[in-house]
Amino acid sequence: MTKIAFIGAGSVVFTQGLLADLFELDLGPLQIALHDIDPERLDTAAAAAAYIARERGVTPRISTHLERRAALDDADFVINIVQVGMNAATQIDFEVPARYGIRQTIGDTLGVGGVFRALRTFPVLRALAADIAEVCPDAWLLNYTNPMVMNVWYLKALGVRNVVGLCHSVYWTMQGLSELVGVPYEDVRYLAAGVNHQSWVLRFERGAENLYDRLDERVAADPELRRRVRVDLYRRLGYYPTETSEHSAEYVPWYLSHPAEIDRLRLPIGAYLDIVAENLASYEQTRSALKSGEPVPVEPTMEYAPQIIHSIVTGTPRTVYGNVPNTGLISNLQSGAVVEVPCLVDASGVQPTAVGALPAQCAAVNRSYLNVAELTVQAALDQDPLAIRQAVMLDPATSIPVDQIWALCNDLVLAHNNYLDPSLRVALT
Repeated sequence: MTKIAFIGAGSVVFTQGLLADLFELDLGPLQIALHDIDPERLDTAAAAAAYIARERGVTPRISTHLERRAALDDADFVINIVQVGMNAATQIDFEVPARYGIRQTIGDTLGVGGVFRALRTFPVLRALAADIAEVCPDAWLLNYTNPMVMNVWYLKALGVRNVVGLCHSVYWTMQGLSELVGVPYEDVRYLAAGVNHQSWVLRFERGAENLYDRLDERVAADPELRRRVRVDLYRRLGYYPTETSEHSAEYVPWYLSHPAEIDRLRLPIGAYLDIVAENLASYEQTRSALKSGEPVPVEPTMEYAPQIIHSIVTGTPRTVYGNVPNTGLISNLQSGAVVEVPCLVDASGVQPTAVGALPAQCAAVNRSYLNVAELTVQAALDQDPLAIRQAVMLDPATSIPVDQIWALCNDLVLAHNNYLDPSLRVALT
């Protein structure tokens, strides 16, 4: 029997999608162990899992656990979807920086929002890594929790053997680009590489046809397309980025600091707060429907975790995009950093593909991103509060005076005090 543990299963909407995908696959006998620290959300996740199993005509063994170690015991796969601090912490990540004039759209990957989301997640990841080492050391840890690069980098530094970070941005980018150029996705061949939420489409082809030529024609003919950050980046850097404009604007210094660019590129400041509100509404609707016995529509998500599990369990080979340590995979990004590359998956596990060197301009942009991630991870490993400030100093989109960066970090350390490691809960002058 294959055992899959969900850590943070109270993220019910995402849990539902993953379960819908899993229950569509031929995996043999399954045990689904759901863990969350919120009893109500855990009960809702269990009810949703049972409902989806009935709808799909499968009979997995489903268990719920408020205690994490019991969920992990003898697990073959661990899916991490925790969000430490939930909505209240996310609100702080936006409201406090806004007082210093810092604009954010998503705030979960880089920037001051990404740095502090990582710092409050790391203690949970450290405990998770220790539990995995003791009760399921051979399990594959499939991480969805952002900030992806920082979290996977930290987990590898802690010695977690089998970990890969998963994100749907490459897949959905290529779906969107295929539609934009009028070519069926099934006919497209592509290669992307870089870092999570900032990979680059290096090849975009149908047979011998370079589909970038079609994209250029579409962009030239449509002024509204040119009002997207990712299109603007493509026009200037020569390669299309694999994340939405809302995300992409936060990782570079050229957009969010300039009101005229915000208007030109229609950037929604604080967009993630709307997403949080929508997720809360979706959760409440799901909980109410399950309690009253109403149908709960759940669509497959095409996420990578179920595909990886299927390939490892059955030996079926497939390629996915994964976030893994850079062991020479991208030759002009720093060794040990977490990079996003295509990975072969089969019974042997997840096997990353070496891509070689990125175009120089793309690697340069990625290195700015990785500098912030590296210092954030180092702050946690060394328990060094100064490294937190240095990470924010180096962030491309945090363009405020350094004294204000110190004051901002002091405010956020205080606001997130209950989640941070004790040695990082200090103000610096």
